[in-house]
Amino acid sequence: MMSLLLRVLDATINLESKKAKTEEKLDTLTDELFAKPLPEDEFRRALCHERRRSERSRKSFLLMLVRHKSPKVYDGKPALSRIVRPLGGLIRETDTFGWLESNTVLGVIFSELGNAELGAAVERIEFKIISALQRTLQANQVEAFEISFYSYPQSWKDGGGYALLDPVLYPDLFDLDDSKRASLLLKRLIDIVGSSLALLLLSPVFAVLAVLIKLTSKGPVFFRQQRLGQFQVPFEFLKFRSMYVTTNPEIHKEYVQRFIAGYAEPNASRGTRKGVYKLTNDPRVTWIGKFMRRTSLDEIPQFWNVLLGQMSLVGPRPPIGYEIEAYDVWHRRRLLEAKPGITGLWQVHGRSRTTFDDMVRLDLRYSHLESPISDLKILLQTPRAVFSGDGAY
Repeated sequence: MMSLLLRVLDATINLESKKAKTEEKLDTLTDELFAKPLPEDEFRRALCHERRRSERSRKSFLLMLVRHKSPKVYDGKPALSRIVRPLGGLIRETDTFGWLESNTVLGVIFSELGNAELGAAVERIEFKIISALQRTLQANQVEAFEISFYSYPQSWKDGGGYALLDPVLYPDLFDLDDSKRASLLLKRLIDIVGSSLALLLLSPVFAVLAVLIKLTSKGPVFFRQQRLGQFQVPFEFLKFRSMYVTTNPEIHKEYVQRFIAGYAEPNASRGTRKGVYKLTNDPRVTWIGKFMRRTSLDEIPQFWNVLLGQMSLVGPRPPIGYEIEAYDVWHRRRLLEAKPGITGLWQVHGRSRTTFDDMVRLDLRYSHLESPISDLKILLQTPRAVFSGDGAY
């Protein structure tokens, strides 16, 4: 009797063991049918890659993020882990699924949207996601999740003003590692010391130019203009006034937009066969203004912008609002990857002799190589470029 009970017990244990193994295999096979989320670092790299691809293809994509309104832990796992499988079951082969923030924010990059209007695409995707969650969770549990959408590229304007770029789409630019933070801190220290010394040492030149500007034409000493800094943040840009007060900006606006679009032809340059991509013999410029532009002395007040932290000693030139109306999507990277500066690679390698696309490539090259050492090299090369006057008008 005892041996019979033991055999029955062994058989029961074997059945349970086989059942557990079968369920484990089924779970494994089921998991293989669903997309698994990429780790945080891989998903962020994929997002950066998708931005670059969108810039070149001119095709938009959507980023969907899912958060839990009050993050909880269920059975020792984050709340978001409960919706990984429902989301993974909806992912197409062309989409990318992963953690924007580990166990806190799930993200999906929806690319290849075809000719679908973005608003309609968002509504369709959101409906599918909520329906999938409702089949898995209770109604009150579904409501605890927050779904948000971001489109790329973003509009450069928001209503009547300039749109500030959303950091969600640029984790590589906003979430910096310690070495990059240290490098930017040192760069800022160099900016403060350099701009303070420049304003102090150039104060006699400052005073002489101010007097000459007042004596030769009516109007203020300084030319103030709204420019766009890093991440499209507007600021008041300072220069010595080099033009008459009653001038029409449409001349410059039309030329700049043609230049950016690649339609402008190089103008003849004095004493050389090389042309320059800049307005020459501009009737709006005063005689002292021509001298200041030729020697770049009109830029001296920008050291104040540097001291305030709106600009740097080295970086891309800050654009005017109407300039970026003509920008291609990839051109806008020059506003993202580095703070605008007084001088840069463009000024020491070509200046106004380069096309706009080549200027942007130089700006992007600088942002990739940006460091205090590279800044010092460019600063040391700048006096030669200024005194030669090559490409300056």
